[in-house]
Amino acid sequence: MTLKRLLIAGCAFLALLTIRGGDTAPGFLEGHLKIISLKEVALAGGNPPKFTAENYAEYPLIVLSKDRQKEVARITPDRDGDYRVSLPPGDYVLDAQGRRPGGVRAQPQPFTVVSNQTVRIDMNIDAGIR
Repeated sequence: MTLKRLLIAGCAFLALLTIRGGDTAPGFLEGHLKIISLKEVALAGGNPPKFTAENYAEYPLIVLSKDRQKEVARITPDRDGDYRVSLPPGDYVLDAQGRRPGGVRAQPQPFTVVSNQTVRIDMNIDAGIR
């Protein structure tokens, strides 16, 4: 009879471990970076600048802890401005590196990552080119 109880207890323990282990699976953040570059004077018939992989690399995004005290991840968008990163479940803030008065302008965006789910946050950055 004792062996039977041990087996039942062991199975219950393994089931709890499996359920608990599922809670720690990562989630994903994905989105698109749009760089806004307004110019005071544009040439007549001129085309607006096309952003390339090199331009996107100049504007990395950072994922901060909810309290904004710790950098959790750094993201460099691909050549089309798209990004995707795996993160543990939790609350975060997406921001632009170098955001400060007179520099890059962007609105920090809080978000929550849930296990095995994807959250989409698109980011607009004003590069300050005038």
